[in-house]
Amino acid sequence: MRRIFKYVWKYKLLLIVPSLAMLFSIILDMFNPYLQKIVIDEIIKNKKIYLLTGVLLSIFGVTIGRTILGYVKEYIFDVLSAKVNVDIKQDLFDHIQTLSFSYFDSMNTGELMSRINEDVDIIWRTISFGLRLFVENIIYFVIVTFLLFNMNWQLATVCMLIILPIAYLAIKLEKDVDTCYGKISDQAVVINTTAQENIAGVRLVKAFAREKYEISKFLSMNKENYNLNMEQNRVVGKYYPRIEFLTNVSLIVMIILGGIFVIKGALTVGDLFAFYGYLSMLIWPMRNLGWLTNMLAQNSASCKKIYKILDTKPEIYNKPDAVKPDNIKGHIVFDNVDFKYNEQTVLKNINLDIAPGTTTAIMGTTGSGKSSIINLIGRYYDVSSGSISIDGVDVKDLDLFTLRNKMAIVPQDTFLFSDTIEENIRVGNRAASFESIRNACDNSCALEFIDNLEDGFNTLIGERGIGLSGGQKQRLAIARALIRNSNILILDDATSALDMETEYSLLKNLQSLKYKATTFIIAHRISAVKNADMIIYVEDGEIVEKGTHEELLALKGKYYEIYCDQFKDFKDLESEVV
Repeated sequence: MRRIFKYVWKYKLLLIVPSLAMLFSIILDMFNPYLQKIVIDEIIKNKKIYLLTGVLLSIFGVTIGRTILGYVKEYIFDVLSAKVNVDIKQDLFDHIQTLSFSYFDSMNTGELMSRINEDVDIIWRTISFGLRLFVENIIYFVIVTFLLFNMNWQLATVCMLIILPIAYLAIKLEKDVDTCYGKISDQAVVINTTAQENIAGVRLVKAFAREKYEISKFLSMNKENYNLNMEQNRVVGKYYPRIEFLTNVSLIVMIILGGIFVIKGALTVGDLFAFYGYLSMLIWPMRNLGWLTNMLAQNSASCKKIYKILDTKPEIYNKPDAVKPDNIKGHIVFDNVDFKYNEQTVLKNINLDIAPGTTTAIMGTTGSGKSSIINLIGRYYDVSSGSISIDGVDVKDLDLFTLRNKMAIVPQDTFLFSDTIEENIRVGNRAASFESIRNACDNSCALEFIDNLEDGFNTLIGERGIGLSGGQKQRLAIARALIRNSNILILDDATSALDMETEYSLLKNLQSLKYKATTFIIAHRISAVKNADMIIYVEDGEIVEKGTHEELLALKGKYYEIYCDQFKDFKDLESEVV
């Protein structure tokens, strides 16, 4: 809570004003039992009717004052909590953006969404209502206790001896509920993740007729969530009756002993009514203490989970004196690079010297380390040993934003936002003109299908590009990369969904661009790589072959085998014609 209070203290005025309103409202509330005492002892018993008008006006004034102060208190506390809610969500989202790729390799979307939404909203409710009510109850307790002991210390002592054990029960309740809620929160993440994955992959579920299985799986998780909530309810049910019993006993004792004091003349009837009024003010927060500790326990569990994310340090970060070059030519050198991921060797002894403006193609079997090579260029991961330099500067010394801003990448997994085609392409360059967008789409061979759409560039596409074919999505992703006009262009299996003719046209367009970027092409088809300035073949994390198309064919190694396999039908046809 101390860290959350830093967010609250940021808005001091929004904290001080409603707090003062709350304090004055409580002070006004203290007059009601005293006014009741005057009505009973002076007006009714002693027939001082002339006091009636003043007492009624006082009661009316207290009511109006508490109404106004109550509105100020509630409204401004709600404004404060809303601002804190926004700040925490923004800080959480901002921090998530700084985390390295490796963090997201083991963190699912459902959990992060649960932290940003549900856990932050719990903090919001705690600040706007729970925490404020908790402080209010403490103030009530202090003032009322003083007044009760001032009226009759013997009666007050007996009542307090009965009421104080409630605090012990509330503390026990908070500890037990905190444990339960931690489990419930974790289970909520599992449910959110399952629901998110199934909704996003609903077409796959239906395609494989797995509806019943997924329903059964979700039912099992939901049942576990039910069991955890019932466990929490059992804990609450264990303590609440005891709290209710003690609060009611205190009232009964007060009435019996108070009646005896009235009979003996130690208290007046008005005093007894006032005592009852003040004791009720004390009992009300005691009754709510269990519920409040429950809310505070939930808040504590949510804070721990949120700050677990905020306390996670990015593995990839800028040096204090990071280099920010005005321009990057694209001369890239791998010097004895090794890379391990989760203690498993992914790349071994990678040595490359790639001249600016040249095209390097990377081939290899699945899992051989092709994507890892390009991921190291943009420092999405750091090398385990060796170094990678761009224009003579180690990538670890380059400013991350500058480095990545000078790169354009088409990832293996094409991602498009639920927005228009134009806005998806503008992700690459927000300041690009519409003419530039059309040119990029023309070069990526996407313009033809876009112009055939009813709404053209204003066509809304579904989540992750639903509604478009695999080839269309890849062409839009390539257009998004081309519009950056970057000096380093990476195509990670970016033409796998294209037909041979479209792929040929696209690669031809890339070669004819006015600016010549240092280009990396990861592909499995010879047709996509044969015109590259250098082709490397990766196997088990090592470069086993390197050269041009003709040089690798002459070598008659792995590359030659793939060439023969992909073009054997064409060779067979040639032999038949001959």
